[in-house]
Amino acid sequence: MNNIGAADLKLLKEIYKDNISYALQKLENNYPIQYLIGYVDFYNSKINVNENVLIPRFETELLMEKTLQFLKDKNYQTILDIGTGSGAIAITLKKYLNISVAACDISKEALEVAENNALHNNTDINFFKLDILKDIPKNKYDVIISNPPYVRKEEYVSPETKYEPQIALYAKHNGLEFYERILSISKEILNPKGSIIFEIGSTQKEAIKKIAQSYFPKSIITVYQDYNNLDRFMFITT
Repeated sequence: MNNIGAADLKLLKEIYKDNISYALQKLENNYPIQYLIGYVDFYNSKINVNENVLIPRFETELLMEKTLQFLKDKNYQTILDIGTGSGAIAITLKKYLNISVAACDISKEALEVAENNALHNNTDINFFKLDILKDIPKNKYDVIISNPPYVRKEEYVSPETKYEPQIALYAKHNGLEFYERILSISKEILNPKGSIIFEIGSTQKEAIKKIAQSYFPKSIITVYQDYNNLDRFMFITT
């Protein structure tokens, strides 16, 4: 069963006051408490979540902190969030930066969640449906940011993730499929002197760095660590 704090248990009892046994049974089966509650607090925003979207993690909040710091002194005008899911990244960027934000996802259901979240958080974001592995965005951008699927098929994941959309978790080519594709098409959709920002798997730094340097040999690549001192965030300035 999920570890559940007193505050979350109190909230569950309020939400499921007529059927708390249902909620507790779901938790016994490793069902994510975030789906039961229906939202997460993400970087000072309330982000609604359901089984159509990946649950935003603490690590991605740290990515936002480092991204906002990275972008604050740059004169970038446009940014694209690839694989937006719940819209948490796009919403945070729009809230804290004076920048035009676009976001895409392959899932129509995920985009519906993201659009509702943007509406409730008073953020103007251009959402559009796109299969990034097959199609290329029509516009060009100063910044491309993505927390794409990067889990290898054989890799261990916590039991709660079985309830999350699997297309948001797993990637081919040893987990590198989406990094390879995004870096490839960035040659076409990234403006000169633009930046690419990734959340990455903890063992993928060298492989992604090598791919990035093959497309952008003069790029400056910086990698930051998460709260567990694992390499998790890559910033590529072309």
